[in-house]
Amino acid sequence: MSKFVDANEKIEKAVVGGYQKVEDAVVGGYKKIEDKFVDTFLKKDGETTEEAKERIAKEQKELQEKQAAQVAETTKTTEEIQAEIKEKYGI
Repeated sequence: MSKFVDANEKIEKAVVGGYQKVEDAVVGGYKKIEDKFVDTFLKKDGETTEEAKERIAKEQKELQEKQAAQVAETTKTTEEIQAEIKEKYGI
């Protein structure tokens, strides 16, 4: 039984190691492409790539917060809608 356990552990290490190498290569390749895109299209004068990424992330967060606030302002509850209908149509 011990031989099977040892063999399974070796297989596990090989599979996990292979997966990790593929994952590292894919993520590394994506980051290189992302950095090049930011450098080429999004970076402002005097800004590093990292500073541009931080600025973009901050702008995106602010935009999402603004949109969420707008949705919250325009969203009405069922009770509010019913009250408006009653008031408008005298129901």
